[in-house]
Amino acid sequence: MGPVRALPEPPAPPPQRPKPAPRPRQREHDEAEAIRDLRQRPFDASLADPGEPLSFRRPGFPDRLFRRLKRGEFAVEDEVDLHHLRVAEAETVLREFLAQAHQSDQHCVRIIHGKGRNSEFGTPVLKLLVDRTLGQRGDVLAYVSAPARQGGTGAVLVLLGGRQGR
Repeated sequence: MGPVRALPEPPAPPPQRPKPAPRPRQREHDEAEAIRDLRQRPFDASLADPGEPLSFRRPGFPDRLFRRLKRGEFAVEDEVDLHHLRVAEAETVLREFLAQAHQSDQHCVRIIHGKGRNSEFGTPVLKLLVDRTLGQRGDVLAYVSAPARQGGTGAVLVLLGGRQGR
């Protein structure tokens, strides 16, 4: 055997980019479909209790302000009365009212939906409409059924975020 010679080290492989995290496409699709379904689902009026107060607030909304809203301590800047409207008409009026309140930079509004005693279904269909519509809007910070002197469970006080934050 002759002289031994060392082989050169192979060059290090170039660094590889990390693979992107897998996207859960099916879950994204399912969630989008569920949201579409919720928006288009007809009301299940049997779930509604006319005397049940409405209450909602975005995560992080301060407790102190929520308590003030429940006590009716905010000045109501505008209101809309949905009494005696059919659901489709009421939804159009409600969406236009909220858009106008948004444009006018109003912060507290009252929506009168009634208690549903004269509803053809015997349930507060307009109350359900208001609850569903307000819960879908990003500019709604919180809402509660009004105190008794301002309409009780037949009306809702709504706090809206400012235009710059919407």
